[in-house]
Amino acid sequence: MHRMWAPWRMDYILKSREPGCFLCDILQADEDQTNLVLQRGEHCAVLMNRYPYNNGHLMVTPYRHVDALESMQSDEHLDMMQLAARACERLRRVINPDGFNIGINQGAAAGAGLREHIHLHIVPRWNGDTNFMPVLAEVKVIPQSLQELWEQLNQVSSEA
Repeated sequence: MHRMWAPWRMDYILKSREPGCFLCDILQADEDQTNLVLQRGEHCAVLMNRYPYNNGHLMVTPYRHVDALESMQSDEHLDMMQLAARACERLRRVINPDGFNIGINQGAAAGAGLREHIHLHIVPRWNGDTNFMPVLAEVKVIPQSLQELWEQLNQVSSEA
């Protein structure tokens, strides 16, 4: 049997059992760097996924606690897409991905881990970014610390 130690995951496990919505908590707090919030728009915000699928995995979410696209208002839709476009531009400038997976998992059947608060995922992808680790060992390697990437992405934002 192989063991891979990932003690930082305990925080995720314990928080997943807490009542409430972690996105609402983050959006209401005034600790953007600690909470990895990159940009606040009028109706939505961009934040880094603390448990990323790939380096640079971001999420765009409305401030309002809504669970579906059809529950969002037109100005929230527009803000979400405009923030997503700017987030992709930032990611291109900082980590130079070859493409992106962008999408929303709406509902449990669609794989939503958080069903109650809709959010759009932006996952940077690179040609050949699948290597032996996820294929053979079912392990994904994230090559950069979240805080380091937050600082780089935040710097690009302040330059623009």
